[in-house]
Amino acid sequence: MFDALAALVVFDLAGLAPESPLGAAAHFFVMDVAKILVLLTAVIYAMGWLRALLTPERVRAMMRGRSGPGARLMAVGLGAVTPFCSCSSIPLFIGFVEAGIPLGVTLSFLIASPMVNQVAVVVLAGVIGWQTTAIYVATGLTVAFVGGYVLQALKLERWVEDYVWKIHMGEAPKLEQDTSLRGRHAYAWNEVRQIVGRIWKYVLIGVGVGAYIHGYVPADFIARIAGDGSVLSVVVAVLAGVPLYSDAVGVIPVAEALLGKGVPVGTVLAFMMAVIALSLPEMLILRRVAKWPLLGIFAAYLAVSFVLVGVTFNALRTVL
Repeated sequence: MFDALAALVVFDLAGLAPESPLGAAAHFFVMDVAKILVLLTAVIYAMGWLRALLTPERVRAMMRGRSGPGARLMAVGLGAVTPFCSCSSIPLFIGFVEAGIPLGVTLSFLIASPMVNQVAVVVLAGVIGWQTTAIYVATGLTVAFVGGYVLQALKLERWVEDYVWKIHMGEAPKLEQDTSLRGRHAYAWNEVRQIVGRIWKYVLIGVGVGAYIHGYVPADFIARIAGDGSVLSVVVAVLAGVPLYSDAVGVIPVAEALLGKGVPVGTVLAFMMAVIALSLPEMLILRRVAKWPLLGIFAAYLAVSFVLVGVTFNALRTVL
């Protein structure tokens, strides 16, 4: 359906040739923008009905006083179903610390929340297929879960800003939620307006970059840059993602274009994860609650994990 719509707009109405770079790029852009925005709206609306009661305050209350493997599993699971952006990192971080949640569990949540959520999963599957999506989700959740143990073992609490430990947020006021059909519709539609309103710019930028790669960048050039899936090429992909900023949805069309040009799946996964969870803007936001040593160790763990993910799946690409 989206392919036919793009063909109608680009080839029939605009008169661009399918074999031309501009025609290929424009077709990619129209098709992916339409597909992603429709999927975004539908999934966010549907999940809004189910998540009407799941606010940051309720997430904090659910996690209060928990520790151990069960807490990490809950943190990773909640991170996967809560589409909180980096702007929510600071209040969530403070809220988790104030609630007595171990720092390792808190960091597991902060890794999982931006990197994996149900909206990104559906959009990713709709654009690049369920197989690659399953790989991305499984590795993202594993990185978040294992990260809780690794970072907790390093006893990083001494590098949390002192003022964080002194904050007493108190209990959030218990507001009565309207669970009627009209109330759930209002909540779900508000979710659509807020989330789509926040990320549509990243969708257009991401699709624009992907369209340019698809239409104008030769496959052999991409192959030379990406290499043969070696450790060095994966490291370069991770480093290239650090200065960028996007959420999981915005980077999907770029990943689609890279996969279409023959870039190994492990390299693409590593790049996606770096853009979403290891971006410089994300680190600068977290700097307000964490001292530089904690941020350095946190970023180093993520970077090493993403490189290992990329190298592993590049080695297995012949069976994927």
